[in-house]
Amino acid sequence: SLAALVEQAAPYTVRVEGRRRLPATGIVYRRDGLIVTANHVVERDDNLKVALADGSSHNATLVGRDPGTDLALLRVEAADLVPAVWAAPAELRVGHLVLALGRPGRTVQATLGILSALGGSWRSPGGAEIEHYVQTDVAMYPGFSGGPLLAADGRLAGLNTSALVQGISVALPSTTIARVVETLAAHGKVPRGYLGVGIQPVRLTDAIRQRISQETGLMVMSVESGSPAEAGGLLQGDILVRLNDTPIRHVDELQAQLASATIGQPSLVRVVRGGDLRDLTVTIGQAR
Repeated sequence: SLAALVEQAAPYTVRVEGRRRLPATGIVYRRDGLIVTANHVVERDDNLKVALADGSSHNATLVGRDPGTDLALLRVEAADLVPAVWAAPAELRVGHLVLALGRPGRTVQATLGILSALGGSWRSPGGAEIEHYVQTDVAMYPGFSGGPLLAADGRLAGLNTSALVQGISVALPSTTIARVVETLAAHGKVPRGYLGVGIQPVRLTDAIRQRISQETGLMVMSVESGSPAEAGGLLQGDILVRLNDTPIRHVDELQAQLASATIGQPSLVRVVRGGDLRDLTVTIGQAR
């Protein structure tokens, strides 16, 4: 039965040649030639190739990439491809058997494991929101990144990546992939807010803690020249404690607020400066 599942998934499991060393794997996302893979295995923007299950090799163009979710979208000039069928994250359970597939060579390779942990939304080290946490115990062999994580019913539980969490095998769920792929297809990138500061978490003084009921903030260690932060009056040594209506205590909370909806919009930034609270208005820019 497991061998039959691998054969069923083979048509949409493709080889991606986008780096100098071992090729990696991709997944046919749409019949018209869209291929989704892991961003970290696409090290160049041109001279890309995708090898299909029938052995044919095609030149590929880079539609867009999102380092935050470690996703890249490619396009090949091929019609009537067999797209993958995705499982909804709500249908997955801890303990489900899964197969991780890869095609770093001419044929599909597979390894067996289980879903070892599932959870809600989380934020990647690059600040991107990922709707569901999907962790497995599968061995991520070289070239498997960007390939499918196959559930026992034959549908895809996610896209495997070894780049988001150090030492742990995680998979990107269908909800995240659909959102990012559609955005990349339309815009070539996922817009994210940009402030232009270097920051470090610090503890607040007793007086400030009592005033705002908050124990930590983010000290501004540097301000980039020409950045939104500089234009808004942020200074080195300021401590960020609030962005609009949201307390800012940790780096991931600031990253969460610098979402695409804030780009180009004036935002209220509260800082501690010289022992006093001060409100500034900063227009959030767009990260390149």
